[in-house]
This record gives sequence, C-alpha cells and structure tokens, in this order.
Amino acid sequence: MKAIEWISGKVRIIDQTELPWEETYLEISDYREVASAIKEMRIRGAPAIGIVAAYGVALGAQGIEATSKKELLAKLRPISETLAATRPTAVNLFWALERMNRVAKAGESVAQIKAALIAEAQRLDAEDEVAERKLSSYGAELIKDGFSILTHCNTGALAAGYGTALGVIRTAWESGKKIHVFVGETRPLLQGARLTAWELMKYDIPFTLIADTMTGHFLSRGGIDCVIVGADRIASNGDVANKIGTYNLAVLAMENGVPFYVAAPTSTIDISLASGDEIPIEERNAAEVTHIRGVPIAPEGVRVANPAFDITPHRYISAIITERGIVREPYKERLGKMVP
Repeated sequence: MKAIEWISGKVRIIDQTELPWEETYLEISDYREVASAIKEMRIRGAPAIGIVAAYGVALGAQGIEATSKKELLAKLRPISETLAATRPTAVNLFWALERMNRVAKAGESVAQIKAALIAEAQRLDAEDEVAERKLSSYGAELIKDGFSILTHCNTGALAAGYGTALGVIRTAWESGKKIHVFVGETRPLLQGARLTAWELMKYDIPFTLIADTMTGHFLSRGGIDCVIVGADRIASNGDVANKIGTYNLAVLAMENGVPFYVAAPTSTIDISLASGDEIPIEERNAAEVTHIRGVPIAPEGVRVANPAFDITPHRYISAIITERGIVREPYKERLGKMVP
C-alpha cells in the first residue's frame, strides 16, 4: 500500500476521508488541489503531509511560465506559501517546503529547477520510507513477545511512507512476536477506528478497537504493556504535539506504570522551539465534533471547541524512537544531536 505516489506528472493519493468504506484514489495535477487535500485531511499524518507538500511544489513549478530563474522563484513563492498555510502544527510540512525552496534557489535554469524539484520530492519520499523502516526496527526492540500495545490515531503507511508507531508494531509482528494491539477510536474524526483498524486488518495483526474513554480502564487493569504513539512536532526539550487525547494517555500510562513511547522521524523534531508551549495548535471546524459523516450528533447551535492536537510534556515520555536510535532523558541534550 502506497498512500502517495508520483505517476506521470501527477500526485496519486488514497482519499483517507473515504476509508474504510471505499478505497478511493485521487490523481492531483494542481498544487491548489494538493493544498485542499491537506486541509480537508484527504491526506494526513505529519510525514505524509510533508511528502505531499513537496510534490505540490513540484506540481506548481511545472505549471509556471518563466524565462528566467528570478521570475520562476518569484512565481514559486506564493505556491509554497499556499501549501504552508494549510495546517500549522506538523513541522514536517515546513521542513519539506524549506528543502524544496533550497533546491529551487540552488538551481540554474528554469528547466533544470523544474526537473530538480520533481527529483527532490521523490528523494524526500524515498528517504522518509527508509527512515521509518529504521525507526520501526529500533522500536520493535522495545516490544516483547506477548505484549499488548495501546496506540492512538493513525501512524501507519497511510500517514507516512512505512509507518511510525504503527510501523514499530508492524515490524514487531513481522519478526514473529505474538502481540495484540488496542486501538483507540480517536475522536472526533475516528482515525483509529477508520484508518488504523483498516491497516491492521490488511496486515492480519490481531487487535481490539476500544472507545477513547475506555483506555484508563484497560491501563489500570494491567491489560496494556506499553503505549506507542506518533508525533506531529517535538520541541527541543522533548515535549510532543500529537493528536488530541495523547496527553490523557501519557498521564494514565505514568499513573499505571506503563511505558509511553513516541515514534517519529527526526524531521518531526523542531529544535528551534524551547518547549511545547511554543507549538501552534490547530483549531478545526466545529462540524467535526457535532457531526459524523454529515449526520448531526449534537444540538444545533451548540458551542464547540475542536483543537486537533495537544501537548504531552516530556516528563511523561519513556523514550522517543527515531531512525537514528532511541532517545531518553535528558531530551534537551540528546535530541539536538539527532537532527542533521
């Protein structure tokens, strides 16, 4: 399964808003459609957002008519800005756009820059999968035979090239370890129930779907051996921004003596931020809370808050799993060394 592909000058993605009911693929030929797909969460997951944004820049560049490098770069700037404005929390988006901008500035001719941008997006895509396979191998060492693992949101191939937290689980399973996964539904958009459950069924990994409100029950009764989640941005001190509800799980895990792991590539680490207090939290449309697939589940006119992410302080995190190895406290000292 490949969530993002560059095929014949177009970007092909799985429309994640249609899963698990339909496996629909979209072929996108315009950077504005890429921006819409990110905003509407047709493509989601921090690494995947970065990859598809890179392809968006490449797409936009192909459509520019320019007679000089200067003109091309001037017309490329609003394309990058449009993609950067889609979602504020996942740092992979901005990391990927910066890489694409550097390649464009380093180019010589218009034709060479356009070709180089396609090549760079493909390189970023390939590097991402390699990184996630490496971190998954490191993380699988933390999973013992017979473990029950709790995960949150979707962190598999849909959200990345291979997977982060779900990549760790998948690698442990494929190595022959008998494991069982507890999947939190992940309200309000049900990425756990819709996407993670769908992926685990494809991999034939045994799992149990539970409501988010059940996690404390299972953690308190000794039914969970560890919690593994992904991340959308990691501050230099180890504070983690991830899907709303992650902080709850981290507190519950510590209360019950259960290890809490974060799996993410180093592109998710933002060493420019001192702590999670500086990470912007995206506020999404109220309809995501009041409706499910267009069906209202709350009174009309109700007041709604819908932050898409929360911050888990580093003191609750047992380890951060990256492609460069497993990092533990002191995070501030060690994370900086992990970033190229």
